[in-house]
Amino acid sequence: MKYDTDNFQKDVIEQSFITPVLVDFWAEWCAPCRILGPVLERLAEKYKDQWKLVKLNTDLYPDIAAEYGIRGIPNVKLFHKGKVINEFTGALPEHMIEEWLRKSIPSKFSDMIEKAKKLLAEGKIEDAKVILEQVHNGDINNGEVKILLAKILVYENPKEALRLVESAQLSNHTVELAEAITTMSQLFGKLNNPDELPEDSVKKIYIDAIKDLRDKNFESSLEKFIEVIRENKAYDDEGARKACIAIFKYLGEEHETTLKYRREFSRALYV
Repeated sequence: MKYDTDNFQKDVIEQSFITPVLVDFWAEWCAPCRILGPVLERLAEKYKDQWKLVKLNTDLYPDIAAEYGIRGIPNVKLFHKGKVINEFTGALPEHMIEEWLRKSIPSKFSDMIEKAKKLLAEGKIEDAKVILEQVHNGDINNGEVKILLAKILVYENPKEALRLVESAQLSNHTVELAEAITTMSQLFGKLNNPDELPEDSVKKIYIDAIKDLRDKNFESSLEKFIEVIRENKAYDDEGARKACIAIFKYLGEEHETTLKYRREFSRALYV
């Protein structure tokens, strides 16, 4: 099968709007390139339904190599919708390349996922849920979709939300939200067994804070959790501190509620 290109615009840029394209920047004189090339070709055949391989000889096309900042070869770049979204340099072992691909190749449902994210940001929870469930059925191992679904389900079915989080492959941009969902799910579980919480003057405030959180009354919840921190930071294994951090991560660092209560939370920790 021919992987070398003589039309970068057509074979890479335009094709990447249809399916992700892996570009192997190489040269005949490069010994590591000769090692990596057959590995990439083998993987390209194995995953031909998920991405395409294109090889570009940097000696023949130095202008393209320069345009994409190639300083050492082999250099492998992943193109999606006309842009480089990830890359690596050197002849990595096959299993490491497969792991890199698993994390890097965008889902074929990426447009639907982006639409669901937009709906979530607009507060259109049920519409987002319908889309995410469709994607989950078609791409059951997609970790990002599991976390986004869990973000919705943590209120209506905390146990299922926790199951989704525990079964998801996490990435750098989902790990904090996954931790927040886990904490919130565990907090909601405490409402079913309040007698198991330690007896203390802050116990009622703590339970009320969890109830507010369950009702999505984030500001009231944060105010009560911060009051618990001031009175007894160690209560329930520093549960109030963990709860505040979970709320901030769940809402996002730029959310107006996070911005409003972050400083008060920090002050309470060091009173």
